[in-house]
Amino acid sequence: MPDVSLETLLTRLEKKRVEQEPVVNANSLMPSEYGVAEAFELSWEKLDENAQSFGCLLSLCALADIPLSIETIEDDKKQKLNEKAIADLLELHLLQQKSKGIYRLNPEIRQLFRMKLDKSSEAEEAKTKFATMMLEVAKLIPQQPNPEDILNLTPHIPHITEVATHLSQYVGDENLITLFTKLAWFYQGQGLYQQAEPWLQQCVELTQNRLGLEHIDVATSLSYLAGLYESTGRYSEAEPLLEQALALRKRLLGEEHIDVATSLSYLALIYESTGRYTKAELLYQQALELWKRLVGEEHPHVATSLNNLAALYCYTRRYSEAEPLLEQALKLRKRLLGEEHIDVATSLNNLAQLYESTGRHTKAEPLYQKALELSKRLLGDNHPDVAISMNNLAALYRYARRYRKAKPLFEKALKICERTLGVSHPTTMTVRENYTSCLREAAYH
Repeated sequence: MPDVSLETLLTRLEKKRVEQEPVVNANSLMPSEYGVAEAFELSWEKLDENAQSFGCLLSLCALADIPLSIETIEDDKKQKLNEKAIADLLELHLLQQKSKGIYRLNPEIRQLFRMKLDKSSEAEEAKTKFATMMLEVAKLIPQQPNPEDILNLTPHIPHITEVATHLSQYVGDENLITLFTKLAWFYQGQGLYQQAEPWLQQCVELTQNRLGLEHIDVATSLSYLAGLYESTGRYSEAEPLLEQALALRKRLLGEEHIDVATSLSYLALIYESTGRYTKAELLYQQALELWKRLVGEEHPHVATSLNNLAALYCYTRRYSEAEPLLEQALKLRKRLLGEEHIDVATSLNNLAQLYESTGRHTKAEPLYQKALELSKRLLGDNHPDVAISMNNLAALYRYARRYRKAKPLFEKALKICERTLGVSHPTTMTVRENYTSCLREAAYH
């Protein structure tokens, strides 16, 4: 305030100190924060109602960089109001600009804005508005985010987290599961399963508490949590959740529903992973027939079912039955999803494994290489699925005694698995055994 003398400013601050003493005491502000509270009051009085409301809304953000994309607001009047509010807050140093479109609130200023909000009649409306805004951003998180998605969404994650942690009561019942599963997908898509797990556990707990045990969203949340357990090799924890989800879906939706087909496929995967191949085959076949009836032959879910059943046949060395299914799944995925899709990488990898298992190593190698490059492009260099691709190609090189090519791939794959899955995960242990055997064999040749 350049036009105000220091003497006048001091008088105003002293007056504010007297006025603010009950407020700061009631809100447990530290003595060192009193001066900030008094200065804040003088600045608050200079803000118009629009800037005051905007500052209060920002106080609901996490203590992190705040991305504000004003240009994306379609309503010109609203855009101008937001621009003016930001300019006013910046002018009074109540908001900091870190770079273009990125802002930050000082922790004490954030607390003081929050106190103003909580005392106002707009508190409930502001919290609902903020929760809705963050939910809309969360909806942009795909189940398999690519590196570009992760880069674009990362600045928003702390604020989505803030809503999930402190403001989930302002999210409607129909969107509750979305908020938590989308957060989990953001981490799962990077192979960060430990960071994803709490969100899926909270999702199950909250949906059960808010919606009741007999609700379809409870079945969905159970399935997502079970899927994470399966990805981290915790089959005994995944199985009862999947059985519960399957039974619930059958009760609520009937036998002929796509969610029932999904549950059958996931449960079959658990049976397969734990060596119960006969039970797994029966469920895979049921799921495949159900998908065909419900969505027709030309559908990505049908391709996935074909791939799953073929993989089981490979495990049980029924290669002649597996090969046509894998080829059909690959063609279907390329046609429906395009060449640049992670499911195409999975199909390439599975077909390469079949060729390797049947002694056609020259046909297997280029498919393994394509699968690895595609996985890297779509998932980044540090995803467990990329590590599995590396391990498979390295195993082929090891078999052919091309140890110089095999060793660095095994080494990279092991580091990724240990970092993302943990040292005791079945996949990590398999890669470690393969790497150790490769080193031992290489020493003798």
